[in-house]
Amino acid sequence: MAYTATDVKNLREQTGAGMMDCKKALDETGDFQKAVDWLRAKGLAAAAKKQSRVAAEGLVAAYVKGNIAAVVEVNCETDFVAKNSDFQGFVAAAAQLAVDTKAANVDALIGSKMTNGLTVKDAVSELTIKIGEKIDLRRMNTLTLAANGLIGNYVHSGKIAVICALNADKDISGNAAAQELAKDLCMQVAAANPMFVSANEIDESFKAKEAEIYAAQLKEQGKPEAMIPNIVKGKLNKLASEVCLLEQSFVKNPDITVAKHIEAMAAQAGAKITVAKFVKLVVGEGVEKKEDNFAEEVAKMTGGLKN
Repeated sequence: MAYTATDVKNLREQTGAGMMDCKKALDETGDFQKAVDWLRAKGLAAAAKKQSRVAAEGLVAAYVKGNIAAVVEVNCETDFVAKNSDFQGFVAAAAQLAVDTKAANVDALIGSKMTNGLTVKDAVSELTIKIGEKIDLRRMNTLTLAANGLIGNYVHSGKIAVICALNADKDISGNAAAQELAKDLCMQVAAANPMFVSANEIDESFKAKEAEIYAAQLKEQGKPEAMIPNIVKGKLNKLASEVCLLEQSFVKNPDITVAKHIEAMAAQAGAKITVAKFVKLVVGEGVEKKEDNFAEEVAKMTGGLKN
């Protein structure tokens, strides 16, 4: 059977199998429907069905190369698969590819080709079939330095990944103190979860939302109505120390703020250093996980039999 790229595309869309497997199926059978059956018989047509499942486990990875860095999140269904060497290798390769291709977003990365010649999309399909769980390249972010500075990275147990870009008035790429500072700041972001770099980044809408939450909490606690506005005002005054990186207490030395730590390390580095931006990814963040009902599961396994 002489087939076209459209035939391969249609077969892949119908079965969810990888591109190379679809081409092989058409080569082996010479017929579209027989190719579908061939893929099903080989267990290669299962990927599409798996895409309806919830993938809330997985890994994050960070990769830095010169003035570009990326963090990616790849999800799977179980933590067991997150420990699989093939899965871990794919996550690491995806992070490096995001930097090498300077991908603008997840869609661009998914369409990029890996070293084996497959697109990331096809690699995901093949990995899904091989491992037997839904695999989802969910998120990707990058940071780029336009001038002097450096980018640090930190990954905690494969579940939290942070990249942080520092600007400087001179070349600090090989400076040990600056490198230590970048690592410290990434660890700070991972541990203390700041939302902004500095207080001047907090917008009024964010403050208003927090004020509403504070007021509701105080009302729930039974605080007198007349006292609530003043208490809320006090909490808002402390907001920066909770959500702004520079205002937070430094996790490795709570007696000083992060801003003071930056000053000290910048002096050691002999440069003026400022934080440009940071990005943090947490595995499964924002994904609605399926809650299993143990009683129902037991009933299914026992055929619904009662004592």
